[in-house]
Amino acid sequence: MPRTTQLRTYTIRPEMLDAWLALWHAEIVPLRRAHGFDMGPAWVDRERSRFVWLIAYEGADGFAAANARYWNSPERERMPLQPEDYLVDSEVREVEPA
Repeated sequence: MPRTTQLRTYTIRPEMLDAWLALWHAEIVPLRRAHGFDMGPAWVDRERSRFVWLIAYEGADGFAAANARYWNSPERERMPLQPEDYLVDSEVREVEPA
């Protein structure tokens, strides 16, 4: 299975931006890595309350299967993070090197 890379752009509730960043670093990144994802760079646009990041997966089962395992894992279910608490909007696009 080829490598799949996603560019994710989230618009975060402005009052929740710092809390989102803390949870992303402390909870999401380690758990995603534990599930075989490569975490690329991430950026924050405070003026627009946007968070942009790259995530990739390369495995025989494919990105969708790995993503489902991540979301259904007991660790994720215990995480004090529900996207609807933080996100106003999100855009996910598959990208490839130029």
